[in-house]
Amino acid sequence: MPIAIDDPDVPKTAKSFVPLENNPEVMSSLVHNLGLSKALSFHDVFSIDDPDLLAFVPRPASALLLVFPVSRAYEMFRMQEDEKKSEYQGKGAEEPVLWYKQTIRNACGLIGLLHAVSNGNSRGFIEQGSDLENLVTDATPLEPIERADLLYNSQALERAHQSAAVEGQSTAPNAEDNIDLHYVCFVKDERNNLWEMDGRRKGPLDRGHLGPDDDVLSEKALELGVRKFLKREEEAGGGELRFSLITLAPNLDFD
Repeated sequence: MPIAIDDPDVPKTAKSFVPLENNPEVMSSLVHNLGLSKALSFHDVFSIDDPDLLAFVPRPASALLLVFPVSRAYEMFRMQEDEKKSEYQGKGAEEPVLWYKQTIRNACGLIGLLHAVSNGNSRGFIEQGSDLENLVTDATPLEPIERADLLYNSQALERAHQSAAVEGQSTAPNAEDNIDLHYVCFVKDERNNLWEMDGRRKGPLDRGHLGPDDDVLSEKALELGVRKFLKREEEAGGGELRFSLITLAPNLDFD
């Protein structure tokens, strides 16, 4: 049965993008084309429980993307948590994080990538004069709705997304298709707080304080973020637990 409770999804009449493939190479290509230094790239995280597999992931991890099909358990939790929250109105350089509201259909992957590269230490890797620098600079002083309009109307963003969307290994779906995969991004701010960034929510979510040496793949960050999501889904008993993790971290091939 389709989920229709307090549905925050973008209206079908809004502009649609071809959904991005859940693929680190495609994601890296998009952000590099926008203007993120190739010193950072996206990497698969194959396990957060096996130390040997986790050791293969370059560190420090600047951002962590959780990719999953939207379930009834997730929607019920989102609705309950957002019920008493007001719409986020933050703007300006004093914001702890730069949050983007999603108003483009099938762009949750793109919004997740923008959250990853616009926050934390990733911002120090944005190349001067690039489309990404211009986008972040223009977005910072805007209120969330104006900021969303900036993304909606950005030709540079649309070109970079279109180019990346056809690079995947699988056949790209149509822009108007209904896609159930959702992207949530975890980032760490300058004050060592962990934030959950999701363009379908009412604003950024402060998930707790990290130590100065903790990155977003540290055990404490995982306990405050991804593991709580996994626990809720497991307790809901919805069958097979489907999710993947992709991190933004140093590019081992960068000279």
